[in-house]
Amino acid sequence: MKPHALLALLAASPAFATDYDCMIEPAQTVEIRSPVVGILERVHARRGEAIRQGQVLVSIESSVEASAADSAKARADAQGQAQLANAKVGALREKARRLQDLLKEEFVSTQAVEDAQAELKLAEAELKTATENNLIARLDHRQAVDQLRRRQILAPFSGVVVDQYLYPGALMDSSDTKKPVLKIAQTDPLKVQALLPVKAFTQVKPGQIVSVTPEAPFADKPIQARVRTVDRVVDAAAGTFGIVAEIANAKGELPAGLRCRVKL
Repeated sequence: MKPHALLALLAASPAFATDYDCMIEPAQTVEIRSPVVGILERVHARRGEAIRQGQVLVSIESSVEASAADSAKARADAQGQAQLANAKVGALREKARRLQDLLKEEFVSTQAVEDAQAELKLAEAELKTATENNLIARLDHRQAVDQLRRRQILAPFSGVVVDQYLYPGALMDSSDTKKPVLKIAQTDPLKVQALLPVKAFTQVKPGQIVSVTPEAPFADKPIQARVRTVDRVVDAAAGTFGIVAEIANAKGELPAGLRCRVKL
């Protein structure tokens, strides 16, 4: 047998196969839970719907928190005390200056000037207190707004809603023993996981492009995927190691959960 014919035969044999079973999965799957205790007011995305990052998924009843935020805003916007203290400082500063000039002409006593300067220092302290109170009011408003925002749960990434467990009217809790509201999955990119035999360890590296063929009815053409992770620890009992590749899926044309074949 000619050498090139022998090489072709060996390459076609199972011992030298370069395609392996794999699974196409979401990049990540997350259960959405409430960070606070409250009544579920509205679920903005249903099972099977596409979601985008930052979209409001869940609203929790928040009338008390909204009122607290409004009150805090009113206190933060109030400037009357600071304006009064500022005007008082300006008037007393001018008074102290005039008395200082009169003291040079010996029209007033030193005691009168010292009293005016003491009044000015007290007014400046009142102005500082008013300014600090206004700063604290702004911080309280920010805290109240943050508390209000916690009553809405936003999507951490774009993807789809896998399942819905709670509905409006249910009591929500942050405890792990309670049901989550939603289960969502990131479908862009998709994750391809495969177990390869040890003999293929030198054939695959991070960053390498591999060919992935999904099962029917999506098997019309192979899809390119980039290897992201290659396990550095081999399963000695099974004689295998794992790889993870990624498939771009911005249009959401390919569902997760498909079996596939990956070719190196």
